[in-house]
Amino acid sequence: MISSTEILIRLTLASFFGAIIGLERERKDWTAGLRTHMIVCVGSALFMLVSSYGFSDVLKNKDVVLDPSRVAAQVVSGIGFIGAGTIMFLKQGIVRGLTTASGLWTVAAIGLASGGGMYFAAVAATVLALIILWGLKPLEKKYLGKFKHKSIKIITETREKSTDVINKVFQNPDLEIVSFLLNQLDNGFEISFKLKNYSKTQLAELIHDLETEKGIKEVIMDYS
Repeated sequence: MISSTEILIRLTLASFFGAIIGLERERKDWTAGLRTHMIVCVGSALFMLVSSYGFSDVLKNKDVVLDPSRVAAQVVSGIGFIGAGTIMFLKQGIVRGLTTASGLWTVAAIGLASGGGMYFAAVAATVLALIILWGLKPLEKKYLGKFKHKSIKIITETREKSTDVINKVFQNPDLEIVSFLLNQLDNGFEISFKLKNYSKTQLAELIHDLETEKGIKEVIMDYS
């Protein structure tokens, strides 16, 4: 039977590992932040402890055979419900929260490793997760950002003005438009363009011209 001190060590380490990854998500103001990652990691560690040592009294009966890995397997599949709650499907096929969902899934695995006494595996996984979530972000923005689509959102007062804006944008030879969407709002119309390649100079001039036109309420450029 595992000692109370060892149980406390494993649960404390699990909360610590979860907190480290949770801080990275908290920094970006995601709903699943510090406390969520900590509680998932501690819960997973506790499941592992119960799976490994919680049935010691029952196992005294030699006729009873249990598989400790079954509880851990249920954690792996069950964490998907929490991860799904962090994923948001937005307009134009945009999906947010996949990284946070996968982070929660990884935190659950770290908790299982901590509960199972695999301290080196838990530490190594925490370090690698931090490198992936935080350390690789600048490289991703620098080298992969040029392959991502940029978007521009224009809010107009009338449908006729929306038609003029659409024609003006499509007639610009320096913009490669992937798709556009026109939505009717309570107080106007919203046009969203998704751009693949564009000239920054020409785009800046286009935005300036649109902002000065009558009938256009707002122009928003998303560089993320």
